[in-house]
Amino acid sequence: MPSVLFVCTANQFRSPLAAAYLLKNIPHEANAAKWTIESAGTWAKADLPVPKMTLQVAHQLGLDGLDRHRTRQIDQDLLNHFDLIIVMEAGQKEALSTEFPAVRNRLYLLSEIVDGAVYDISDPARPGVNPDEVGWELRFLINKGKGKILELAESLSKLPPA
Repeated sequence: MPSVLFVCTANQFRSPLAAAYLLKNIPHEANAAKWTIESAGTWAKADLPVPKMTLQVAHQLGLDGLDRHRTRQIDQDLLNHFDLIIVMEAGQKEALSTEFPAVRNRLYLLSEIVDGAVYDISDPARPGVNPDEVGWELRFLINKGKGKILELAESLSKLPPA
């Protein structure tokens, strides 16, 4: 069963939205029931709900269920359960590559998969970053790249464990 883990900093906005949006938009021919799509954070405090701002953006994007989401922190055991690990920022990719070298061949920036370019998806927790714009950017990128994301995850799921 192919699996994708979206990763951001606190697991309260970007990664849960991205995971929920991809899961909702897996084409029927890809058989959504066979996929595991989840999220986690590099600096997350475990078991926190998403903020109201995340729920508002999720509603705008037509996503349900994020009121049940609880944050979780990245660790080796969690990473071992996913074929494809997608991060939002180059610094997250670098940090995870350094701390968990066994995942390097399964670790990608969202922008890298979708556009073939390296750029960060802004964190709405930072001053001056508009959460609505970040939500719509995630929607755009996942709509544009869902085929590439699913294809990459499927190909990685067929590789022997590292």
